[in-house]
Amino acid sequence: MIGAAGEPGLPQVGVVAGRRVGNAVSRNRAKRRIREALRNVELEPNMAYVVIASAAVVETDFGRLERWLGEAIAESKRRRVDE
Repeated sequence: MIGAAGEPGLPQVGVVAGRRVGNAVSRNRAKRRIREALRNVELEPNMAYVVIASAAVVETDFGRLERWLGEAIAESKRRRVDE
């Protein structure tokens, strides 16, 4: 996950699922799961995020997916503070 300063207001999110995730059905499922998990994770306002799906997103437990996203957001926040 990549996080950067975005437009003022609500957070902006882009979700990418390449062919390594699987066929079109798998890619769409991965993107839907990520979008739903992001609804349960606190995103910072005025930020833009890009989430890149892996094949594991389709198979993994939903709670684990939420934890992955939460950890990625926290890591993104730490990187910005350190810079």
